[in-house]
Amino acid sequence: MVIACVGITVLDRVFRVEQLPTTGGKFVASDYFEIGGGPAATAAVAVSKLGYPVDFIGRAGTDDVATTMIKGLAGYNVNTQHLHQIAGASSSFSAVLVDDHGERMIINYQGDQLSPETRWLEKVDFARYNALLADVRWHQGALFALKEAKKAGVPTVLDGDVTPQDITDLVELADHVAFSEPGLAKFSQVDDPVAGLRIAQTKTNAKLYVTVGSEGCYWLEGDEICHQAGFKVDVKDTTGAGDVFHGAFAVAIAEKMAPREAVTFSSAVAALKCTRLGGRDGIPDRASVEAFLKADA
Repeated sequence: MVIACVGITVLDRVFRVEQLPTTGGKFVASDYFEIGGGPAATAAVAVSKLGYPVDFIGRAGTDDVATTMIKGLAGYNVNTQHLHQIAGASSSFSAVLVDDHGERMIINYQGDQLSPETRWLEKVDFARYNALLADVRWHQGALFALKEAKKAGVPTVLDGDVTPQDITDLVELADHVAFSEPGLAKFSQVDDPVAGLRIAQTKTNAKLYVTVGSEGCYWLEGDEICHQAGFKVDVKDTTGAGDVFHGAFAVAIAEKMAPREAVTFSSAVAALKCTRLGGRDGIPDRASVEAFLKADA
């Protein structure tokens, strides 16, 4: 079984602070480290750590940031054969502030020279995948991949996070759309996540979900609103939790889990990730997830 994750890869430059700034000024970090990030790329790491072969499909420049990101992904056994490098382009990177409560602030820069064109994706055999996850940060790539997956009958998951672009075409194409709370609010134009799901339901035949942080996840089964509460853990860092949820969810879809089982499994993986610093180092393996769920039962 092989899973594809399509979207962006980012180098996170992480600063640990006592509390997130609320005003301008100078602040002192108690710790600093660099680690790979990006929704689809971190989801791919989660897939790999959960025991499945995974291809990351995305773009980067040819700079030192790209070298670091590719090396990092390879270190997690993520296949980067389809990571397209664009000469002269700046790769994406982020400044991430993490406070002592595990909350974070992210400022991302996506190089404006990263061409959105998708012709090179024609070389990818999308029919070989058992599931495909796409984030919304590379709209053209997600659109191409979702169309190809649909032609091949490959089940798809869309990470419905916040983006400046209208994602209606992506939502219409995907089989499963797992929104972040801010992503659903922007898409539906209402703040209440349950109301937002019902509005989104009028625009797609996809199965719809929304993660709401420590409150867990809501989703629709027909007209019924379902809810999985968040797991109680000792939170050290929430960076990447949503990305990890989506990677785990792609695994659940590939394994043909029922919606509640898929949400419970993905929520457990994301919760365990939050118990350690970094968007990737804390991602658990399958045995740890199963032990956690067994202990919580």
